[in-house]
Amino acid sequence: MAEAKIETQPTALIKIEGLYKLFGKNPKKYMPLVHEGKSKDEILAATGHTLGLKDINMTINKGEIFVIMGLSGSGKSTLIRHFNRLIDPTEGVIEMEGTDVMKLGPKELEQFRRHKMSMVFQRFGLLPHKTVVDNVAYGLSIQGVSKSESTAKAKEWLETVGLAGYEEQYPAQLSGGQQQRVGLARALCTDAEILLMDEAFSALDPLIRSEMQDQLIELQQKLQKTIIFITHDLDEALRIGDRIAILKDGEMVQQGEPEEILLNPATDYVEAFVRDVNRARALTVETVMKDPAYRITADTIEEALKQMRGFKEDYGYYINDDGYQGVVTEEALEDAYAEDNNAEMTSECCEDLDSISPDAVLETVIPETLNSEYSLPVVDEDGEFTGMLSRSTLAEVLGNETADSSESVEETERKAG
Repeated sequence: MAEAKIETQPTALIKIEGLYKLFGKNPKKYMPLVHEGKSKDEILAATGHTLGLKDINMTINKGEIFVIMGLSGSGKSTLIRHFNRLIDPTEGVIEMEGTDVMKLGPKELEQFRRHKMSMVFQRFGLLPHKTVVDNVAYGLSIQGVSKSESTAKAKEWLETVGLAGYEEQYPAQLSGGQQQRVGLARALCTDAEILLMDEAFSALDPLIRSEMQDQLIELQQKLQKTIIFITHDLDEALRIGDRIAILKDGEMVQQGEPEEILLNPATDYVEAFVRDVNRARALTVETVMKDPAYRITADTIEEALKQMRGFKEDYGYYINDDGYQGVVTEEALEDAYAEDNNAEMTSECCEDLDSISPDAVLETVIPETLNSEYSLPVVDEDGEFTGMLSRSTLAEVLGNETADSSESVEETERKAG
């Protein structure tokens, strides 16, 4: 029997509470207008002050990729600069592991920036007169680490990001994608716990951008850093984010896991954002499957028939001590019972029906789902029957229709492709 899985609660690393930023000469004076609910445009017209952020509240957990996204002017880059106090808020609380960052003095803030956080910039931010290895080692050198130690560590990170052999090159000799890999290696080299990435991949062409996203996901699986990633691209956010916060005009309009935002947009603004997303590539089986049902667990054919006759469908999934065995129909059970009414229930009564993984991307299971007479069983790596995926579910999710939609399977498949 499989051991019960113990789910651990996420550990909060960063807490933002009631964060406001009003840009201008006298922001404190005009904050009452913000609290009265005046709009960004109204405040600008009346005071000449620009509302950058309004009542931001969020918790970022240790070891997650937290994506902050929005269009230009939404406040996302302003927000990320509050984490390391490159910008101070007009009002609000910023806590890192229980420490109020606003109370750090100049020396403490300097150490905090050097050791706690690293930043990866959109335009790479490399020093053109330094070699690649010296660029990567730069953060360690200003921490006072010896030349030999910082160089050795920089070489290790260059190998990790696929740039071994480029140590003595200069940034100008590298492609954009290679330069961004140097920037990533430099941020990782200091071993900072938190990585701030501000539109880090947006200057890259689509193919290189996709490769960098893959590399970030791969690195994160090994390193488990806390990554705060800024982007204006929802596809990128859905691909790499554990959770996503969407900003509009300085306000957070929705926060949640990717599938929650995709399937349950909170506002018309978010709905417009997600409308053109290819759901088949963005969602996994686990996010849309139905709860497991139609289990046949009986020891005899007679008992199996009793279970089957309690189902809405005329088929079920045979589960024994070894896990999922196959699909069995009511007709097959009746034939077996007629032959021997004392027969044991075995997998010989079943038809083969391959299971699918809960982690599979929907796009990869569309053909088998559409071609199957039955809902596909979803079985996890421990052999547990955890759900079912049907053609009607695909029509609902990919075609944005109800389960009893008259939309054809061919139309669903066309939309998914």
